Amino acid sequence: MSPEQALKRLQEAELEILLAISEVCEKTQVSWWMDAGTALGAMRHGGFIPWDDDIDIGMLRSDYDRFLEVAPRLLPEGFSLHTARDTKGFAPLFAKVFLDGTRFETQETREAGLRQGIFVDVFPYDFLYEDSSRRKAQISSAVNAQRKSYIYHAKSINVPHGGMLGACESLGCRAMHALERLAIKNPAVLQDEFDANVPVDGGRGVSNLVLSLVWPQMEPLAVDDYLPCANASFEDYELPVPRHIEKYLTAMYGDWRKLPAPEDRHTHLPLLLDFGDGEVWVAGE
Repeated sequence: MSPEQALKRLQEAELEILLAISEVCEKTQVSWWMDAGTALGAMRHGGFIPWDDDIDIGMLRSDYDRFLEVAPRLLPEGFSLHTARDTKGFAPLFAKVFLDGTRFETQETREAGLRQGIFVDVFPYDFLYEDSSRRKAQISSAVNAQRKSYIYHAKSINVPHGGMLGACESLGCRAMHALERLAIKNPAVLQDEFDANVPVDGGRGVSNLVLSLVWPQMEPLAVDDYLPCANASFEDYELPVPRHIEKYLTAMYGDWRKLPAPEDRHTHLPLLLDFGDGEVWVAGE
């Protein structure tokens, strides 16, 4: 199987998961939207970005909590919900829905001991504090908890730089991994640390701005920019996107209509993909 064939099969499996999630949300009136590159793909390509290999969705925290409550019993057979609180070796501090019987292996999941299926990421969006200093601390603390969780679970972390600087960053991650393994007896405390930054919806000193605290890569937008959702075509299905989708994509990507240069179109296939039907793709083979 070529990398191109593996990518196509991976996208098909992820779409299957997405439609299962959509069905659960429709039954339970949980609001959600296609997030990040998935929303970009819907608006620019009518589906997957051709070289993209994942699906992301977003939900307000109240809907996210409701989804975590209902998904284990309402997801169709063959799909399962996973979080850091219920899955050994699970480093993300957000949920994933797996396609059972499949495998999506990276160096990080192997080191963490996580048997990860092909998945869709489910990101909670949280309200931010009005006070700028308090908001800065809120975001910083949440990001730090997520970083610590990744480093706790695996010593081989993707670092932002190459060359000598990247080598130093990788060495630092290995040292921090060893220290965290000594200091942290139960990784659930990292989810607790993250959750401490989630304010009560509508509480005192809370703004109307929301952001994904596990991946705060954009300026926050008002909750009304997300809900009620609009719809967009994704692989011939009409699925929700943020209400003010162009404003959202501009905040996330800048000039989102412009295609990246060919050399910047990266597919990040894992080390191993097992599609659960006898077909397996292994990197480099």
